[in-house]
Amino acid sequence: MYIYFLSMKGRNKNMETNFVYPVIISYEKDSSGFDYLVYIPDFDGYTQGRDIPESISMARDYIGNMLVEYEKDQKVFPKSNSVKYDLKENDIETLIDIDFLKFKALDDIKVVKKTLSIPNYLNQLGIQNGINFSSLLTEALKERLGV
Repeated sequence: MYIYFLSMKGRNKNMETNFVYPVIISYEKDSSGFDYLVYIPDFDGYTQGRDIPESISMARDYIGNMLVEYEKDQKVFPKSNSVKYDLKENDIETLIDIDFLKFKALDDIKVVKKTLSIPNYLNQLGIQNGINFSSLLTEALKERLGV
């Protein structure tokens, strides 16, 4: 919950945080190995991928980065449109979802100091076994939060 309130600072706390945008994936054999071109109409932008799964991942990353830029520039996020597109024979039209808060959290690599309390015996065992407490807590939080 801390991430939610921190990232919503200065914004309407009821703002939508999950978005879905249409994309068009086109197969175009390319000597670079990136055979799939992805058009994201709501941002009038393109990305690419070696295969369909990578293309979808790249589209999600593109959309997330664009939303971050829109937020920094205090622009209104584009509405997902439902326009019908003229597709070529091998084109795929699909929807890409993004959890904006999760995307931003993954991009925030700033390290913060946390003070916490653990039982003394765990502290002693951890020290004896060369445990990096910060790394362990980070890994445990990532696993618990699914990020």
